Amino acid sequence: MNIFEKIVRKTGQAIAEYRMIGIGDRIAVGLSGGKDSLVLMHVLTELQKRAPIRFEIEAVTFDPGFDGFNSAAIAEYANSQNWRHRIIPLDVKNILIDKEAQTHPCVLCSRLRRGLLYTTALEMGCGKLALGQHLDDICISLLISLSRGRGVFTMGPNVPAVDKPIRVIRPLCFVAESMIESAKADFSFPDSGRCEYKDQLEADGDRAYFKRLLADMSVRIPRVRQNMLAALRNVKPELLLDPRFLFEQKPEE
Repeated sequence: MNIFEKIVRKTGQAIAEYRMIGIGDRIAVGLSGGKDSLVLMHVLTELQKRAPIRFEIEAVTFDPGFDGFNSAAIAEYANSQNWRHRIIPLDVKNILIDKEAQTHPCVLCSRLRRGLLYTTALEMGCGKLALGQHLDDICISLLISLSRGRGVFTMGPNVPAVDKPIRVIRPLCFVAESMIESAKADFSFPDSGRCEYKDQLEADGDRAYFKRLLADMSVRIPRVRQNMLAALRNVKPELLLDPRFLFEQKPEE
């Protein structure tokens, strides 16, 4: 079994376990042009051929207007694969400047991107938005939430969107990034450019820091990602410190 087939299998397992796709679903796929979203689109296309149920997928690319971001190359690749695809333009670069948010650009950019993806998906008649976050992203988000005191949570595999009647699904939640990195060698992915803030985020960003930490942890604990996944699938809230789970609720009189 080659690496892509293994990813297809793991993705199929995750979709079934978390009931991500149902009969007749229309799914918008966030296609950033990076390896994760491109592999996700290929996997969903393959599962679409094999699945016993019918569902539709359409790729959506958010173009932030950064110099060097190559949405045309993404569109050309999507066309070569016979994928239905649309581009959503928004001049995020100048919005960040106007809001003086260049120091922490991800917060505002993410909010704008996600809002546009939700709106576009609903306009297309899609009830779900599939994103390319993988197992490493889920582990990193858990480490961030624990370290920043925001609660014990991570990126859920099938969750409702905030303030929008749409669900966000993450079909690659069982797939380690190393598998995706290996699989991309079998494809000729386009050069979609890069975020203008990439170097800054690599140096100072939380996600980059915790990604390095996760890599360090895996030297001592080679299966740390799989272990964290197993822990997330076996939550024991009564052994944590949230009093809501520690005492029996008294019935109302």
